[in-house]
Amino acid sequence: MNYAVLLAEDDRAIRHALERALLLEGYRVTAVADGVAALAAAHRSRPDVIVLDVMMPGVDGLDVCRVLRAEGDRTPILMLTARVETAHRIAGLDAGADDYVAKPFDVDEVFARLRALLRRVAPGPTVSGAVPEVGDLRLEPSARRAWRAGRELELTRTEYDLLELLVRNAGIVLDHSTIYDRIWGYDFGPGSKNLAVYIGYLRRKVDLPGLSPLIHTVRGVGYTLRAS
Repeated sequence: MNYAVLLAEDDRAIRHALERALLLEGYRVTAVADGVAALAAAHRSRPDVIVLDVMMPGVDGLDVCRVLRAEGDRTPILMLTARVETAHRIAGLDAGADDYVAKPFDVDEVFARLRALLRRVAPGPTVSGAVPEVGDLRLEPSARRAWRAGRELELTRTEYDLLELLVRNAGIVLDHSTIYDRIWGYDFGPGSKNLAVYIGYLRRKVDLPGLSPLIHTVRGVGYTLRAS
């Protein structure tokens, strides 16, 4: 499928280089230089995936992401950021981004992240069977919704995918490589903090105050979800 990418990057050299690389990879690309133009382009013709630079003048990438999510737009969003601190990564996730790549980046990594995001929005076979539940956590896969103790959880696309993977493998310890492969389609190596950031953010939404924790860390191995 010839996917449409909306690319917003204020650095002219990076924008042109990434646009050329995406075109050569077979994507249809709309490239803009700021957040205002990104919002206009997203409203004019909905892309399949959006690549946003965080630091743009005026309306930055985080604001673009917040506006689209507030409008109910669930298009996958990949953030490009020169800031690698955990707090800045969390800010992107909080704004509604699905994934991020730190600058300077390898274009092959960008391609891998885009492929993983697009795989998760592509229609797949219907999974039959009971609604997945663990303790007081319940999922509705067909609608990509989740509830804990009767309260609906506001999850990004990646957070939901990660939670569903853990729920469907409840009680099983999933190692880092397995999770990376199933969620991102790419193992970012032992030095990556990408998974730890997502797990931490997911915990803050799932393991609410007053409720027993469901997401557990197995040091040196990975993560598991189980009722206490």
